[in-house]
Amino acid sequence: MKNIFLLLSFFILLTPIYSQKRVTPPEPFGPLPTQKQLDWHEMQFYAFIHFSLNTFTNKEWGYGDESPQLFDPSDLDVRQWARTAKEAGMKGIILVAKHHDGFCLWPSAYTERSVKNSPWKNGKGDLVKELAAECKEYGLKLGLYLSPWDRNNPDYGKPAYITYFRNQLKELLTNYGDVFEMWFDGANGGDGYYGGANEIRKINTLEYYNWDETYELIYKIAPKTLVWGIGPSEARWIGNEEGYAHETNWSLLRQKDDLAGKVHYTEYMSGHEDGEKWVPGETNVSIRPGWFYHAVEDDKVHTLDEMVDFYYHSIGRNSTFLLNIPPDERGLIHENDIQRLKEYAAIIKKDFKTEVLAKSKVSASNWRGNSTEYGAKNTIDGNKETYWATDDTVKKASILFTFKKPTAFNRILLQEYIKLGQRVKVFTVEAKVDGEWQTIANETTIGYKRILRTKRVTASALRINIIDSKASIVISNIQAFNAPTFVRMPAVQRDKNGMVSMDSEAENTIYYTLDGTKPTAKSFKYSGSFKYDKAVEIKAISLHNKEKISSAIRIVKYGVSKENWKVVSASSGDLKTVNKIIDGNPGTTWGFEEDVNQHAQEVIIDLGNEITIKGFTYTPQQVGNPLNLISNYEFYSSIDGKTWTKQSEGEYSNIKNNPIEQIKTFDPVRARYLRFVAKSGLDKSKTVTIGELSIVE
Repeated sequence: MKNIFLLLSFFILLTPIYSQKRVTPPEPFGPLPTQKQLDWHEMQFYAFIHFSLNTFTNKEWGYGDESPQLFDPSDLDVRQWARTAKEAGMKGIILVAKHHDGFCLWPSAYTERSVKNSPWKNGKGDLVKELAAECKEYGLKLGLYLSPWDRNNPDYGKPAYITYFRNQLKELLTNYGDVFEMWFDGANGGDGYYGGANEIRKINTLEYYNWDETYELIYKIAPKTLVWGIGPSEARWIGNEEGYAHETNWSLLRQKDDLAGKVHYTEYMSGHEDGEKWVPGETNVSIRPGWFYHAVEDDKVHTLDEMVDFYYHSIGRNSTFLLNIPPDERGLIHENDIQRLKEYAAIIKKDFKTEVLAKSKVSASNWRGNSTEYGAKNTIDGNKETYWATDDTVKKASILFTFKKPTAFNRILLQEYIKLGQRVKVFTVEAKVDGEWQTIANETTIGYKRILRTKRVTASALRINIIDSKASIVISNIQAFNAPTFVRMPAVQRDKNGMVSMDSEAENTIYYTLDGTKPTAKSFKYSGSFKYDKAVEIKAISLHNKEKISSAIRIVKYGVSKENWKVVSASSGDLKTVNKIIDGNPGTTWGFEEDVNQHAQEVIIDLGNEITIKGFTYTPQQVGNPLNLISNYEFYSSIDGKTWTKQSEGEYSNIKNNPIEQIKTFDPVRARYLRFVAKSGLDKSKTVTIGELSIVE
């Protein structure tokens, strides 16, 4: 009898277990990432290294005729590169193994234009090999950039070059271990040396390289390598070189349309909601204006404010972040760049130090089949393979986090479980403050990772509302952080007449110096615009009035003001408004008249008196489409306005993707008059414009 009772008790206990219906997981929706792409998403932040002949010729794009003998770094230390990247929080390095001028940083068997014919290590060096070893030492992944365009190779534009290009691909993918990303630049075809031909060679970028076959070759040799750039790539350019993705950012792309030339590059910033392929965005920017090192840019390293913005506008917007840190002629990353990276890394580390949701009580308006397997707690369990999911028909739901006591936060991090696709289209964030719900964010996509910077609130609860989703909701991770207050630097401007103005956020006070010393709360207090028309280095800080926290130092340098400058003549255009090019405001634009014959256009400027100059700058038009950019220029100086000496000439390479202030330097010279010649417009534009012309003193 006792045995029968025990047996019945056993079956009674089993009954609830077996009576529960197994809840099926959500079905995948739309295009999905491959394992290779999932691994790539997790890279998040990695370095770009531009270092080649251009470093020694002070160019951005070499023409292809530069001697390999110029490549001779005095203190090359790739270990320093790897250490710098690691300490900045990066997970890999992409090396520019060959840029457009065709010079190879490895001893390629297929060309003499490589390190084997340079003085560096008596021609016995292999920079790719050295970096691969140091990446392994520091736990970093290695990526490689191989320019499809070669301005040196005599066969470029002919079938023979494709064999050459693929042979070099084989060398790079078989001799240096795993390559996590192969980077193909979109700049292809144009003028070059081409073995002495000195001509323009045009190619059809999508057809010439036969990308399908080229990709097939790569995947056969290196199946773990993700291919970025042109062709049927696995990741896309974000559409600018300014360090930001769009707030709405789909990891999807209508790649068939893209390969047919039907997608404008500006669409890459957002991707396509209806894209048929998973092609996530990579945001690239350089830590200084140029991609290669230029000494004149040592004081133009991006500010701490800009660096922090890059992080939140790339990684925080469902993109990876590729930051260029170009070594100098020594073969070392410059001290200014390293200092900025340290400051940046410290800020990011502090921002994500204090997480506040892990100990909260969490619930949701719907969870799949009422099963704890898909419950709201999965968003705070620290396991990337678990997730909160709703029923198939539920595309609108809320998840609520309740605190034991009012809690402060100002960062929200969300991640979809992208193995099942990207789904969320619209969401809002609410905080319950003093018993009242406040909307603190209205947003669109999430994807692999979305990070919001919000105002700091002290709330008893946080609620995420998914307003619209392409399919049932699948969220793997939600976190909130209470980041320290970040005080932004003040903006500083000076107009043509020498009037200096500054601006900062309302809760801050600005303090500044004019003698190069570090500003403090005891320095000049800014109360309104003032005139300072002499050469000056202005340093300014913003001080948070309540917390007494200081911003980083804003440093701006000005020569003598342009008050006495005037435009003497212009070859065409409206002479009544031509002074916009010297008004001290790059946002104002002036243009030459349209010239169907595309003659060179020029302006002559009188500086008012004779001074010493050592360079000039051209800032292109900043707003509009097209920007009517100048591609080739000449620059002359004169004492009397009659006898002219050419000081500089050349091309503004990469200006299409990076339309920022272009700096050209030369040996110091005395001058009163300047003549700037726009020899040609980008993409054969019939009109060209100027935002601002200035000099380097």
